[in-house]
Amino acid sequence: MVSQLRVFDTKARRERAILVGVPGAGETRWEEEEHLDELALLADTAGAEVVGRLVQDAGRVNPAFLIGKGKLDELVRMISEADANLVIFDNDLSPVQVKNLEKACGVKILDRSGLILDIFARRARTKEAKTQVELAQLKYLLPRLTRQWTHLSRQYGGIGTRGPGETQLEVDRRMIRRRIAVLDRELQQIRQQRDVRRRHRSRVFKAAFVGYTNVGKSSLLNALTNSDVFVEDRLFATLDATVRTMRAEKGLRILLIDTVGFIRKLPHHLVASFMSTLEEAAEADLLLHVVDVSHPHFPAQIATVNEVLRQLGLDTRPMLYVFNKIDAVHEKGIFASLREQYRPSVFVSATRGMFLQDLRNAILDFARRQFIEVTVTLPRERASMLGLIDQLAEVEEVTEVNGELSVRFRTDRDRWARLRSSLRRSEYAEEASEEQVLQVQ
Repeated sequence: MVSQLRVFDTKARRERAILVGVPGAGETRWEEEEHLDELALLADTAGAEVVGRLVQDAGRVNPAFLIGKGKLDELVRMISEADANLVIFDNDLSPVQVKNLEKACGVKILDRSGLILDIFARRARTKEAKTQVELAQLKYLLPRLTRQWTHLSRQYGGIGTRGPGETQLEVDRRMIRRRIAVLDRELQQIRQQRDVRRRHRSRVFKAAFVGYTNVGKSSLLNALTNSDVFVEDRLFATLDATVRTMRAEKGLRILLIDTVGFIRKLPHHLVASFMSTLEEAAEADLLLHVVDVSHPHFPAQIATVNEVLRQLGLDTRPMLYVFNKIDAVHEKGIFASLREQYRPSVFVSATRGMFLQDLRNAILDFARRQFIEVTVTLPRERASMLGLIDQLAEVEEVTEVNGELSVRFRTDRDRWARLRSSLRRSEYAEEASEEQVLQVQ
């Protein structure tokens, strides 16, 4: 079964890992050291013990190994001295580079994408998340399949002389491609099911939490909705989009959506696989960009998230910056400058419950500005109009007054414009006042 061809063994014993970083264009050694700090957190989340790190000098990249010969020799010594059995590169590696490095080092080589995939495999809980992870894993595995079958590496050329290695590899490639096609179809079905659920929520104000991984999005969701969504102080604790209702004023319903966190160098194929989850953010009326203001590099994290949002075409969506974990910040004076730089913004602590009412009020203000309340009076013989109203609005109350139906509903301004236009085009509708109250004759 191809589904058993998992790249990573999530039940393996705790491995001893050495981290390797190669600065990119314009990056300094010290910036790469900061990136390795994040890679160390990823490794810990995956269950590895970091026993060393190595940084390649900028401008000395070897295409065959990514690092230079001198650094490769140093890496081999570090592996021996630290009794390491895993090397994790902060950069993405080509299949050839992985093969060369494993031959030279004698231990397993993993790149950043592979490490993130391993974490996602551990964190997947729902059918959708598991399907997305398996799809991403197989796409990651396919070009690297040759090194998974070194025991069948002997191949022969010519008609009638094909060896068992080549035959097995081609069989596995075909099986993986078929499995990828099956998973693509399953995800398409999941997207269709999500579309149905979204249509039911289309008339409700939705605010989606977005942000770097491990900034406290799930904690804020729990605090605002009295929920018990899984929370852990590790990267990528949440993979699935979670929707909860926030209690608001009477007649106004607000849905809060928790989405998967972003991270620097998030693999493109992983983003593509998780598009159905990220689509929840695309359907939101407001993005709540959560920031861990206590993190030493939170401005870079903000830039990373904004760049991902730009790539997803969400950079023009209304956004509220939510600076979380203010209780862990010692220099309180930075809040005033951040409030000026990032507008609009609120400052809270999810775990301490500090200023959460400010966040609620800010969300309510956005909802009130976008949603309006409308009352329509229908004669009984025109009750079929209720179907049109129900499609475009959240019906709050239907009462009978003097033989007529009084329908009170709430909707956003765009849908109200469409609904009003449809009512005007009908032969029995006329607008009675400027207060968006319709009297249907």
